[in-house]
Amino acid sequence: MPTDLAKTLTYLSLHLTIGFSVAYVMTGSVALAGGIAIVEPCINAVAFFFHEKAWKRAGTRRKLLAA
Repeated sequence: MPTDLAKTLTYLSLHLTIGFSVAYVMTGSVALAGGIAIVEPCINAVAFFFHEKAWKRAGTRRKLLAA
C-alpha cells in the first residue's frame, strides 16, 4: 500500500473517532454525531490525500529546479 494512502486511512480513522466524540458531547445524539462523524472527516480525508500529493509534487519540482 502506498504511503500516501496508508497515511490517509490512518488520518481518517483518527478524524472519525474525534469527530464522533466531539459531536456526541455537543449534541448528546448518537445519530447526529454519527452523521457528522461520517460526512465531515470523509471530505477532509479526500482533501488531505490531494494535499499530500500536491506537496510531494512541489518537492519534486523544487529538486528538479535545483539540479
